[in-house]
Amino acid sequence: MSAGSAAAEEVRVVATINPVHSLVSGVMAGVGEPHLIVRGATSPHNFSMRPSDAEMLENAHVVFLIGEAMETSVAGSIDTLAADARVVELAEIDGLVRRPLREGGNFEENHEHAHDAGHEDGETGEHVDHDEGEEDHGDHDDGDHDDGDHGDHDADAGHGEEAFDLHVWLDPANAQAMVSTIAETLAEIDAANAPTYAANAAELHTRLADLGTEIAGMVAPVRGRPFIVFHDAYRYFEDRFGLAAAGSAVVSADRSPGVRRIRELQGKVRDLDVMCVMAEPQFEPRLVSVIVEGTAAKAGSVDPLGATIESGPGLYFTLLRNMAASFKDCLSG
Repeated sequence: MSAGSAAAEEVRVVATINPVHSLVSGVMAGVGEPHLIVRGATSPHNFSMRPSDAEMLENAHVVFLIGEAMETSVAGSIDTLAADARVVELAEIDGLVRRPLREGGNFEENHEHAHDAGHEDGETGEHVDHDEGEEDHGDHDDGDHDDGDHGDHDADAGHGEEAFDLHVWLDPANAQAMVSTIAETLAEIDAANAPTYAANAAELHTRLADLGTEIAGMVAPVRGRPFIVFHDAYRYFEDRFGLAAAGSAVVSADRSPGVRRIRELQGKVRDLDVMCVMAEPQFEPRLVSVIVEGTAAKAGSVDPLGATIESGPGLYFTLLRNMAASFKDCLSG
């Protein structure tokens, strides 16, 4: 698609999930609005596409997604329907901080330096050598039917031959890199509006830097206090802001833990003085209630996708503020 032909009509842009859609919306402010595929509390792993989504993909100039291993239920449709569009996998762009996968559901030792928020790699936004995280891998969860599974969207994320955690958007520094790529891509496709894209991107960079400072202040009182998440989706947020996850309730987001795994988690909550166990709106919260039953831990809820937030340019900022507030409230004694 040439810049001239795209500029002759409104540029047609598709984004897969809420956080990506929010950043693209911010860059496109004043020019147009991207189409969002995965809405509400629907998981990108078991999404059923609507006819309107298929039509938008067929006519798109550009499609933004995190990566095929994240939006597993959408990736095939993008390959088939958006054959004429430019497809941008944001997890593969230069300038991202990338974190290695954590194996299994036990990773309390992964955050032994969690109180040192903002590692030097995170401050610069430079690519992280995957080898540095090998010693961080937790013990495998043997004795459970989901042991050894890294999760449907986490396995083989696809940067070179190494796998990394795909929840890259939960670090505001990564969001800045994504915004730059989004603006550059749109400017190439729609040159007439390139100055607007560049100005919007510059404003977003400033706002994202301010957001990181704001959140660091919000969670400072609870840094280092152990908690358990429903599934391992928050490493970028944890590492950026010095939070200390002790493990995840499930190893794969689409498989429930067995009885033995639940008992192990209950023991971990007691042994490590875990203060909070986090549920997610996309999954059944009853499991979290079972884990905290008979312990001093509180049940909380955190949402990495913005399922309950109105879609649009403000969603990303509300999403991260809500996450920070959820962690702070649940970990505050």
